Amino acid sequence: QVQLVESGGGLVQAGGSLRLSCAAPGRTFSKYAMGWFRQAPGKEREFVAAINWSGGSTNYASSVKGRFTISRDNAKNTVYLQMNSLKPEDTAVYYCAADSRYSGGIIVERWFRPDYWGQGTQVTVSS
Repeated sequence: QVQLVESGGGLVQAGGSLRLSCAAPGRTFSKYAMGWFRQAPGKEREFVAAINWSGGSTNYASSVKGRFTISRDNAKNTVYLQMNSLKPEDTAVYYCAADSRYSGGIIVERWFRPDYWGQGTQVTVSS
């Protein structure tokens, strides 16, 4: 069982920045592909970004590409999502996710199928 704990959400004005963190205690963290999803009110959960086990491959949704950056620190068992130039449409609950079965070196969105989820952290962007 993998426990994922998100932090860093909050309220920010449009154009501002936030950094989300996801801590995943345990020795197996460095073997997992990690990612972030989000769910806005009344909408389905959607993919935001993912990163392979080493941090050498990343993938982003087109809506956040160029504004968000996913990274990881395997020594700290933590994955990050740096969010810049935030827009009101980025308002959502953000979920950290882990795919323990992902075997590819390159992250491909359609292959990233998480089997562990965090509890979510609220991000609200005001206009």
